[in-house]
Amino acid sequence: MFTGLVTAVGRVESARAVDGGRTLVIRAPWRGIAPGESIAVDGACLTVERRLKGAFAVHVIATTLARTAFGGYRAGRRVNLERALRAGDRLGGHLVQGHVDGVGRIRRIAEEADAVLLDIGVPAAVAEASIPLGSITVDGVSLTVNALKGRHAVQVSLIPFTLQHTTLGDRRVGDQVHLEGDTIGKYVSAWLARRGDHT
Repeated sequence: MFTGLVTAVGRVESARAVDGGRTLVIRAPWRGIAPGESIAVDGACLTVERRLKGAFAVHVIATTLARTAFGGYRAGRRVNLERALRAGDRLGGHLVQGHVDGVGRIRRIAEEADAVLLDIGVPAAVAEASIPLGSITVDGVSLTVNALKGRHAVQVSLIPFTLQHTTLGDRRVGDQVHLEGDTIGKYVSAWLARRGDHT
């Protein structure tokens, strides 16, 4: 479990196809990373396979490749990182599972006063779990839904701190982003669908 509060920005050192999946070596500033540890990489919970000097290696399996953008990651790409939540830690973002629900695409970027607004096209599963002022995770960053921009798009607002301390300031129109819908919203949506009340 995570919070969506990015604690480091890492960099992909290498990416290569292995056994139908993809192995990423990611440079990170942390000490004490242990094999078997869960780390959210751009919002996807991945397991550390090997600890390296100043870096760690993860293997992205085929099913994860199918629902994320990891297949296109190359050496040099910056990534948002968060280590798993510990009991007793402050929960400053929202409860994030690290299960990417789908890939969105940035449709519009606009500056407004001291913030940057992103309009993001989202898959149906994310749209159904999204409400104004609800939570959404974009590339591992806990954000608030500023507005709904049609049936399959949401708008989020990025404050200067987020732009400076995550990779979201790197994003451009047309870029893909990992999305995780609000956990409570997903459960409510699924429950209503099973009852036949979902529209």
